[in-house]
Amino acid sequence: MRIRLCLAALSLLGGTGIVTLSTPTVSAAACTDIDVVAARGTFEPGTLGFIVGDPVYSALQKKITGKTLSSYKVNYPADLSLTSAAQGNADVVNHVEQQAAACPNQRFILVGYSQGANVVDNSIGISSEGAVVGSPIVATLPAAVEPKVAAVLLFGNPIRALGKSVTGTYQSRTIDFCAKGDPICENGGTDVEAHLGYTADADAAATFAAGRI
Repeated sequence: MRIRLCLAALSLLGGTGIVTLSTPTVSAAACTDIDVVAARGTFEPGTLGFIVGDPVYSALQKKITGKTLSSYKVNYPADLSLTSAAQGNADVVNHVEQQAAACPNQRFILVGYSQGANVVDNSIGISSEGAVVGSPIVATLPAAVEPKVAAVLLFGNPIRALGKSVTGTYQSRTIDFCAKGDPICENGGTDVEAHLGYTADADAAATFAAGRI
C-alpha cells in the first residue's frame, strides 16, 4: 500500500506507473447537523481518503459531540487528467448547494488533500490553475452558502508551492498543513514521504474544526 501511494505522489511530479482508478459511487448526505465534504488526493484509496479523509472524519466524530455528522466523498476522477480537479470543483459546489437547499440548518466542513485541496481551493474561490494537478475555477460556493461553511481543512495543498494560500472570506476558517520538504506544497521540497504523512495531523485538524462549530 505504501509503495503504491509513494508512486502516486511521484506521478504528480512527472513519474509513471500508476493505474487509473474508476470514479467512485457516492450518495448525498442526510440532514445531519454537519456534513463533512472530503476530496481525496490523486489515486488515493479509502472511503473518504486513506491518508486524510478517513482519519479526519474519525477524529471529527470524537471531537464534535452532541451533534450528528455525515460525510460526502467528492465524486471526481482524482487522476492526472486535465479536467480532474475541475470535475471535483463542480461536484463540491453542486453537492453543498443541494444540501443547503434541502437542509437549511446543516453546516459544512470541507476537507481536501493534495489534488483534493485544489478542488476545495477552487470551490471557495481560490484558483489552483498552474499548480500540480490544478485547474481554473469552474464554480464557486455562492454567498448565501458561505456562512454555512464552518471550517476548511487542507493538507499538502499544491497552490502553496506557487506562493499562494487561502485569503479573504474563508481565511479565518481555514487550516492548511504543509509538511516540511513536501514537494507538492513546498517549492523546492524533495521529501516525497512527507506528502504521505498527513494522517498525523488529523487530530489537530479536527480540533481546529470543532472550535468553529
